[in-house]
Amino acid sequence: MRRPPPHTLRGQLTAGLVLLLAAACLAVGLTTVFALEGFLVRRLDQQLTASGGRFAASLEHEATPDTDNRPDSRGQADQTFGARLLNGRVTQAAVVDEQNVRQVPLTHSDRQTLQGVPADGKGRSVRLSGLGSFRVSAVPGDDQDVLITGLPLHPVEETLHRLEGVEGVVFGAALLATAVAGAFWVRISLRPLQRVTKQAVGVARLPLASGEVAMPYPLPVTDPRTEVGQVGTALNRMLGHVGDALTRRQASEERLRHFAADASHELRTPVANIRGHAELALRHRGPVPADVRRALERIQSESGRMGDLVDDLLLLARLDAGRPLEHEPVDLTLLVLDAADDARAAGPGHRWILDLPEEPVTVTGDAHRLQQAIGNLLTNARTHTPAGTEVTVRLVSESAAVRLTVTDDGPGIPESLQPEIFGRFVRADRSRSRATGSTGLGLAIVRAVVTAHAGSIQVSSEPGRTVFEMSLPR
Repeated sequence: MRRPPPHTLRGQLTAGLVLLLAAACLAVGLTTVFALEGFLVRRLDQQLTASGGRFAASLEHEATPDTDNRPDSRGQADQTFGARLLNGRVTQAAVVDEQNVRQVPLTHSDRQTLQGVPADGKGRSVRLSGLGSFRVSAVPGDDQDVLITGLPLHPVEETLHRLEGVEGVVFGAALLATAVAGAFWVRISLRPLQRVTKQAVGVARLPLASGEVAMPYPLPVTDPRTEVGQVGTALNRMLGHVGDALTRRQASEERLRHFAADASHELRTPVANIRGHAELALRHRGPVPADVRRALERIQSESGRMGDLVDDLLLLARLDAGRPLEHEPVDLTLLVLDAADDARAAGPGHRWILDLPEEPVTVTGDAHRLQQAIGNLLTNARTHTPAGTEVTVRLVSESAAVRLTVTDDGPGIPESLQPEIFGRFVRADRSRSRATGSTGLGLAIVRAVVTAHAGSIQVSSEPGRTVFEMSLPR
């Protein structure tokens, strides 16, 4: 399996440094080996030229008991090879073995190799069966023959192998030391960049979407002329701009919350007065024209709707302001039963299914607000699904949290609307919502109540299945 490359900049720099040094060591090693090999081979060629084919010439006559025509091995190095060719055929081949001349058998391939050596006095490398590699040189003899003299390449190969081993050990140790020292040096050099990265990661984890955000302190920039210093300076400038923008946004949100709270508070009394006067006029004992009664009923209905809207806005303003909620044991099972009874009474055309544990499920919180959140979820399921829809309310108790899910098999929520479904004044069907009296604040109140209880709320929807899941800590 191929190992993946290092992902961190420190690993990449260290690996690149080691690879460059390895390439340099390889180039130096190969150059040294080839240079030494050429030098040693030239020395062998000089020795072959100096010998002048004397040993090969002494092989011309075979030794007999009556004569002393033995090959001349004086002054010849051990394992010196000699051969004589006559009319293109090898007639004699011998090797000097400790100042003694030993005849050597040649295979057909060896004979062809020797016959192919030009008689120009230049050195050439050949390999003979049973003898090994030789550096040979061929010169013409006095009797129309060719004299071949060779010196073994084994010492040269041994020297080269020893050099390669030494270079491998030395270069390996150098690479290891460079890797350790390079990693340490790169780590020290990248410390400023690590501080920049840590700062950026910390900012990325901040909840910048809403609320007041405390921006971190600027990074200390050591040298703005370096790349890391320039990145640090740019990050500090960017954090300053982000901090200013967040401060202005927070101030704007605070002003908007105060305005909503003040406006809702101021509207509460006039709306209640209008509603009261409309009810009083409807209870008039005398005859009231039909069109006037219809107008009074519309005033009463719209004032009631406006009163609900004002109450919802006041509740959201209190939750946004962080008003403390009650922290008492709350029986969620009882709240779900009450909310289901109310939903069944308001929507008899729906099929309501409860899936509750046998034991009561309790949490710590504000019973009134939690009842309002659960009721809003069931109201949302009833309001935005047609009659005959099956709505399942399931309560599950876990070790660390309690999960309440409301599932329906209605038409579902458009995918484009799901990311902002818990926003304020968000309606899936504006005309229908207005006809049913929805203000578009029900799910926003659910999220605000759940968030105030340190919980979470999420939705998943597709045609034929919509699930709202509310999680509260135990």
